[in-house]
Amino acid sequence: MNNFDFKNKTAIITGGAQGFGLDIAKKFLKFGANVRIWDIDEKELIKASKLENSKSLQYDVVDVTNYEMVNNIVKKISYETKIDILINSAGITGPTAELWNYDIDDWKKIIDINLNGTFICCKTIVPIMIKNNYGRIVNIASVSGKDGNANASAYSSSKAGVIGLTKSLGKELAKHKIAVNAVTPAGANTRLLSQMSKEHVQRMLSMVPRGRFLEVDELSSLVCWLSSEENSFSTAAVFDISGGRSTY
Repeated sequence: MNNFDFKNKTAIITGGAQGFGLDIAKKFLKFGANVRIWDIDEKELIKASKLENSKSLQYDVVDVTNYEMVNNIVKKISYETKIDILINSAGITGPTAELWNYDIDDWKKIIDINLNGTFICCKTIVPIMIKNNYGRIVNIASVSGKDGNANASAYSSSKAGVIGLTKSLGKELAKHKIAVNAVTPAGANTRLLSQMSKEHVQRMLSMVPRGRFLEVDELSSLVCWLSSEENSFSTAAVFDISGGRSTY
């Protein structure tokens, strides 16, 4: 495993109490970062706060779709420390159904959390990074945002939006020492799979040439590099980690 130097770096990870977000938090802590995890689930946050190296870990109960809440917490954090890294990992898959049968409230909720939540977090934190002339932002998108998944139009659309947001913001910040990138994982062994039907899960797996689901450790390793000072040139880019499913 590569080692990264995150000493004196502060990272905010949304959806950080579980899944991808939690594994990324563990890696950042291991490499010396001060980590702040956000999640809407306070019970999971309390569990996560007992991690090894938890002296460098803090948490906030945050609804990423609530601009006022996010803005107030960011202001509070910025008074205490700089913010160097933002990982937008909060997300839901929602139910599986044909588009014409998709519940409108479910559609709006998925778009709100996955896409609008990413926008809100970037909107509040980017000005701080501009002021410091340094930052790393990694948005957790999905291979479904590139290829589209049948019976998952809301999720696919939300993640396609995250990819578009990443490309736009990366170009807007290219004159600063701020890198903005997205990763597009295939299905992984996380809690999100439990939200899907068995048929949908098997269909996802059948499209991966590697013949298995992504391990969270593989994803977090890529995110670490993208969040490090070693990544001094790549921005507005999409990094595929789909086991060969997508080749562009």
